[in-house]
Amino acid sequence: MAKLYFHYSTMNAGKSTSLLQASHNYREGGMATYLITAQFDNRAGQARIASRIGIGEDADTFAPGEDMFAKIEAQLAAGPIACIFIDEAQFLTEAQVWQLARAVDDLGVPIMCYGLRVDFQGHLFPGSAALLAWADEMREVRTICHCGKKASMVVRKGPDGQVMREGDQVQIGGNESYVSLCRRHWRQAVGDTSGS
Repeated sequence: MAKLYFHYSTMNAGKSTSLLQASHNYREGGMATYLITAQFDNRAGQARIASRIGIGEDADTFAPGEDMFAKIEAQLAAGPIACIFIDEAQFLTEAQVWQLARAVDDLGVPIMCYGLRVDFQGHLFPGSAALLAWADEMREVRTICHCGKKASMVVRKGPDGQVMREGDQVQIGGNESYVSLCRRHWRQAVGDTSGS
């Protein structure tokens, strides 16, 4: 039975590596996969999913407002697909996540989404919030804080290396901009010393 999966974590946890490995496993077994990533995230090149450890794969892209159900339906019409993999799923809109759920239910294809759970201010991304609400299964991809505890938060650093407390929710970047931390060290980094 097809399901909608959400694999979530903070930055630099290996989400893209896990996605690429899972897709490779399907393909090694003779099954076709369909890879999709956010159109505006071109850190690895346009229409490409890549990992910090050096592996990568070409992918289709999604744009805000694009109908994901229609996109998947058209791809399935061209030939069978064993599984669909979506990277940077936090950038999906709520409507797009619902379209993915419909594709799982009505088209019978499993969809594995990989993305961030929260932004640098500790708020859920819209796509992540919808996936947490509607995914059939959720799996945390774990990474660690510098203290050795599980990292569940991320801070954004400005050009001066200082932790930013304000700014747009979306800013594409990697290790130069983001650091994954446990909640306690995130609170220290953003200056949260209040009891409320």
